[in-house]
Amino acid sequence: MINGLTDILLIPALTAALLAALPGYRMTARINVFAAFITFAVSCSLFVVQPLPGQYLLVDDLNKVFIVLTTFIGFTTSVFSASYIGHEIENGRLKPNFVRFYHAMYQALMFAMNLALVANNIGLMWVAIELATLTTVLMVGIYRTHEALEAAWKYFILGSVGIALALFGTILVYMAARPVIGEGLDAMTWTVLLTKADKFDAALLNVAFVFLLLGYGTKIGLAPLHAWLPDAHAEGPTPISAVLSGLLLNVALYALLRFKILLAINPAAVAPGPLMVAMGLISCVFASFMLYRRRDIKRMFAYSSIEHMGIIVFAFGMGGALANFAALLHMTMHSLTKSAIFFAVGHVSQIKGTQKIADIGGLTVTNPVLGWGLVLGVVAIAGLPPLGVFTSEFLVVSSTFARQPGLAIILTTAILVALGGLFLRLNAVVFGAPRGTTASSQASYLPMFVHLAIVLVVGIYIPPMLVAGFENVARLLG
Repeated sequence: MINGLTDILLIPALTAALLAALPGYRMTARINVFAAFITFAVSCSLFVVQPLPGQYLLVDDLNKVFIVLTTFIGFTTSVFSASYIGHEIENGRLKPNFVRFYHAMYQALMFAMNLALVANNIGLMWVAIELATLTTVLMVGIYRTHEALEAAWKYFILGSVGIALALFGTILVYMAARPVIGEGLDAMTWTVLLTKADKFDAALLNVAFVFLLLGYGTKIGLAPLHAWLPDAHAEGPTPISAVLSGLLLNVALYALLRFKILLAINPAAVAPGPLMVAMGLISCVFASFMLYRRRDIKRMFAYSSIEHMGIIVFAFGMGGALANFAALLHMTMHSLTKSAIFFAVGHVSQIKGTQKIADIGGLTVTNPVLGWGLVLGVVAIAGLPPLGVFTSEFLVVSSTFARQPGLAIILTTAILVALGGLFLRLNAVVFGAPRGTTASSQASYLPMFVHLAIVLVVGIYIPPMLVAGFENVARLLG
């Protein structure tokens, strides 16, 4: 009998071990795609049969959303990665010995993210997120250039500081739980913590959440803790940029939401919402203005990720059924859209041989399918109708206007400023006279257009099953 909960961990873990032992790139690429697809298929089965929680693993309505989104984008990115990395090897940017363990690390990353999402133990979740960080550090520096190694080192240092702060916050939660629950694993188990959280020491919980917000906020990419993110996106291989923006930021967000629920149960604890609102709004405003100063196309979209993660954290901080629903929808739409944009940018960098915006132009003339695909992606991420990001941003702004009009005005202004910055750069890249050289690219367009098609459909019609699921999770978040 298939156990979906353990299989979404066993499949990537065993595949990673297999791929590490296999030579050659093409065969390992096919195995990587197949394993990612099977993991996604098994994750969908969790909606049919939901396993009972154990001492270490848990599936509930909250993490099912994250698991399915993670495994789906993990699958589509593996399809894109197969041809993209192969082209990088053929044109000499990557040496075969540098990518010896690339697919093994990819599956190890999927294992780590899935483990963080299904962990029923706050310590195990922390370990999984740390494992995901270390894996992506290795993948960011895979080009072995001075810039790539510097970006990987910065990511490692700042990520380690962030994860250390999160560890201290996790220890404080354990210390708050121990007098009530007792020593041992029960004081670190989510399902047990939730039943006793109202009796925990509120002062310890308050301090713990500050450290957790700073620690996991670093992993989310919230300003002013974001410094690693633009470099990691710009210097690492494009498939890893897609995974970072589309998935890994969400995993850290998920961890923060779990602790937010814990604090909300304790009536004497500080409300976590205002802290999240403040950091989310700062990130959104900061990143929207920084878009105007970017000269590297991948770095520009990295700042766009900071902006949108700010919107998501802001909405979850506002709380309430509508804001939580909007945040979940926006998280989903951002993950799909931003990964599609990075797929397009990966094609662009291979075709033009550069990531500098000044050296890229006229894509709709030289590569019309790619050029118009990038236009659609930027239109979507900028929040224009009728695409899904518009729907989610409209819900975030309208729910905020009903409760805090002043904050809604600041948020709307930041969104409009970001829109202007994105279209200013888009105009230079896709329209006008062609600039620079144009080479061939063998990477697949299919993942990009599949993502954009989903975003377009959701912008026009949200399936009732999706609405019901998100509404249920929104109520759980409080």
